[in-house]
Amino acid sequence: MTSKRYKFWSHHNRFRLMLTLGLAILLPAAALIFVNFHQLKSIKRDKKVEALIHRDFQYALAASEKRLNQKAYSMTEDLRGSFPSPDNGTEDEKASKLDLLLSKNPWLAHVFLFDSEKGLVFRSQPGQMDDKYCREEHDEIKEGFGGWFRLEGKTLVEAMHKKSRPFTWYTSPTKRAGGDAYITTAFFVLPQVSKDRVVLGGASFDPNYMKKTFFPEMLDELITQKLTEEKGERLAMMVYPAGEDGGHENEPLVASAGWTKGKPEVTRKLDDVFRGLALGIKFQGTSVDAIGRRWVMQSFLILGVLSLLMVGGLVLTYRSVSKEMALAHLKSDFVSNVSHELRTPLALIRLYAETLELGRINTQEKQEEYYRIIRKESERLTALINNILDFSRIEAGRKEYDFRETDMAELVRNTLDSYRYQIEQQGFAFEQSIEASIPAMRVDREAIARALVNLVNNALKYSADEKFLRVKLYRADDSLKLEVVDRGIGITRREQSKIFEKFYRTGDPLVHNTKGSGLGLSLVRHITHAHGGQVEVESTPGKGSKFIMTLPLAAAAQ
Repeated sequence: MTSKRYKFWSHHNRFRLMLTLGLAILLPAAALIFVNFHQLKSIKRDKKVEALIHRDFQYALAASEKRLNQKAYSMTEDLRGSFPSPDNGTEDEKASKLDLLLSKNPWLAHVFLFDSEKGLVFRSQPGQMDDKYCREEHDEIKEGFGGWFRLEGKTLVEAMHKKSRPFTWYTSPTKRAGGDAYITTAFFVLPQVSKDRVVLGGASFDPNYMKKTFFPEMLDELITQKLTEEKGERLAMMVYPAGEDGGHENEPLVASAGWTKGKPEVTRKLDDVFRGLALGIKFQGTSVDAIGRRWVMQSFLILGVLSLLMVGGLVLTYRSVSKEMALAHLKSDFVSNVSHELRTPLALIRLYAETLELGRINTQEKQEEYYRIIRKESERLTALINNILDFSRIEAGRKEYDFRETDMAELVRNTLDSYRYQIEQQGFAFEQSIEASIPAMRVDREAIARALVNLVNNALKYSADEKFLRVKLYRADDSLKLEVVDRGIGITRREQSKIFEKFYRTGDPLVHNTKGSGLGLSLVRHITHAHGGQVEVESTPGKGSKFIMTLPLAAAAQ
């Protein structure tokens, strides 16, 4: 009979365990698999993977343009420092100095110096003047720039002096023996010349150098860096003439190794230095669309394998499901949350103590401020630890209160003063209202102060949008009321009766994203009841909360 009864209860408990396992784990797991399956179908349908890759490409092109501009600026800034002064020498001597710059910098096609009082000195690479395209370019640029500077030189100079880098860039199409090309010219003011004078220097990057050296080397460097960062599919980039809308209208001006025919996946119209050109990027040997399809298929396969493993794991581990797991999880969360709350004051104490120890604070006033902060954070740390100790004593039934005659106005005022630094640091608008005619009461000073700090701390934690805090102490009939008001997330009516339970935390996302032990309000209620009073809450979700501690003016319970 006993054996049959044992088997009955054994089968009954196993059935309950299996039922609990199925309802608590298997069904949510199945729902998760179902949701992930439909999410993958949504990703496949809406091409979200492709959109993410395109966004990454856009970031890469923006960073690439910045690197190209930095390289061009660096080269031109070095050249600007070597430019001759417009006030030293004859025109022939200035021309000789410009020729010297050309010989030292073969990547230049032209250099020039314009002075509104003395005219334009324009020089080109001597070795290129045998090329008809270079001669025509020399004549056109010299005539065009000369007329432009005479008309707009003053405006150009004033605009450049307002920039952090006194440069203006101009990129235009040109020709060379090898075909179509682009020439980039930098205009700049000279550092040794007064801002009141219309004096300009300038240099044009050689189109062949740009096409055969500058852009190819920079593209290889950018691609190598991108591969080092991500170690993914190999990339290819190109520079090409941009149309009015930035579209891909022509063949590449320069392309990196691995660029094959076809349009780039993402393009970017360049600005500043290389205005008129554009960057394009794509994968070598594949496309974003193909990568997206492959990723979705792999995800479906992984989801299927995980589903099988999950079912197998549930079958193998159902016997280990017990209340101890929930208790261990609760303890772990409690330790984690409490540790996080203790870390902040400890970090501040250490920071200011190390600063004082290193002797970096020279003024007595500043030292006193740092000592005051250390003291206040120590008090805050003590309050946090006392919360835990109080809870432990309450749970063990050993909590005792020390009732003494106390000036409540002074107690509240001193408590708020010790917490004022944290309130101000978090940017709260703080209002304090304490009536002058508050009579003395028999209370436990530390307990009442701890209850007030817990209410203030809650207001600071859960006021994400409108940071406002008001503390009011006043007399109402035969009782003393202490109000703490905030304009934070608020509490639903259904949860208002539960928030004073130990470890209870509301379902608002902000609450779960904010570390906390879940003990503060439980301690407030216990302290209030121990003094013969009560604590209430008035709250509207999204508009804030008002906590009211009511203490009888008669002598507190001994």
